[in-house]
Amino acid sequence: MKRKALSMILATAMVAATIVPATAVNAEEEGKVLNIYCWNDEFTTRVQDCYPGYEVVDATHGKIGDVDVVWNSTPNQDNAYQNALDTALLGQADAAADDKVDMFLIEADYALKYIDSEYAMPIADLGITDDDTASQFQYTKDIVTDANGVLKGLSWQACPSVLIYRRDIATEVLGSDDPETVQAAVSDWDTFMATAAQMKEAGYQMTASCDDPFRVFSNNVTSKWVEDGKINIDENIMNWVKMAKEMVDNGYTTTAGLWSDDWSKGFYPDGNAFCYFGPAWLFDFSMAADTEGSIGYDGGWAVTEGPQPFFWGGTWICGAAGTDNPTLVADIMKTMTCNADVMTTIATEKNDFVNNQGVMEGLAEDENFGDAILGGQNPISMFLAGVGTIDMSNISNYDQGCNEAFQNAMHNYFDGNATFEEAIDLFNKAVIEKYPELSPADVPAAE
Repeated sequence: MKRKALSMILATAMVAATIVPATAVNAEEEGKVLNIYCWNDEFTTRVQDCYPGYEVVDATHGKIGDVDVVWNSTPNQDNAYQNALDTALLGQADAAADDKVDMFLIEADYALKYIDSEYAMPIADLGITDDDTASQFQYTKDIVTDANGVLKGLSWQACPSVLIYRRDIATEVLGSDDPETVQAAVSDWDTFMATAAQMKEAGYQMTASCDDPFRVFSNNVTSKWVEDGKINIDENIMNWVKMAKEMVDNGYTTTAGLWSDDWSKGFYPDGNAFCYFGPAWLFDFSMAADTEGSIGYDGGWAVTEGPQPFFWGGTWICGAAGTDNPTLVADIMKTMTCNADVMTTIATEKNDFVNNQGVMEGLAEDENFGDAILGGQNPISMFLAGVGTIDMSNISNYDQGCNEAFQNAMHNYFDGNATFEEAIDLFNKAVIEKYPELSPADVPAAE
């Protein structure tokens, strides 16, 4: 049986079972078990290190006063985390107090699946105000605002992204590794492609994969993946197809999948990729910077703004409707996302770009703040340059499935294993299998 979208299931479930809103629970009646649903230890470690009074019991348990904290962690692979969370939320109304979901974490690619349901609480119902979140970057709030304009989640981090480049290749090919020099060579997509030709002539690839720039294009669309129940391929997505096809055909890049071994070769000196696109977490935590001999280990990367602003990733905290711990949920969310001192600690000790404009602007001006992976460069001003222009008006709850299916299908076209029309057919079939309520996209012009 094909799986319905969670929003459809939740809408049906809420008719039959009403969840008690958190505001109906008195503080003195709150539960003694706090269940937090997550997919890794990112938020766990930040709570452990930054939330006052948190005591570590073991990797999946802690204490806050007389409340037991249980970290219900399920890996993201094969949609396992969402499946586990869906099951728990659908059983929320009938769950015993100690088994209720109190907080859960979500990512941008599927945020609206939960935000547009009744299972994510309005933060106003938790007593968190507009004044509390005034310093947070607007796009991080837009992502978790429902169709009625209600804010239903908060994040301690923002993930504006930049172009990450190898200093040695920049010096060899462009004459300097200075960010201003490199920015002039990648300031728009036509210039980017001209520089890609230079890189090819010098024996390098511009990017490790044709997928590297995809999010830059998908973040800058002017329409949604689904319009009136029909799959829609935005003009800017097609701009990526045309550029990626040219890059692959000319040997400027490959069709290696993101996170594959071939894609990761560029993290080391014997790789030949000039640049990657991504946020701080990519070069700090995902490009082998802790591995001796890597580019990052030796401080060989630098960043510049790149052709267009975009973001990649981020984790949002939601209070679960029906929680029996609303006061504690509210305090954790407010402390971990609105407290400037906590934000400063996370930024300086965890290397997160935190969701507080004042804190990040202060660090951008700090002459002592730099990143060893970037050869001591302070990248904050580069991130700040684009974060204010990120536009989330065209996100939808179909984004994750459509983005993944489209890139997978286009690889067949780029590799010459399918015509463009055949690739679009593969894309339509993959999306409709996942979202059977949709009708297929028309085939756009490939050239």
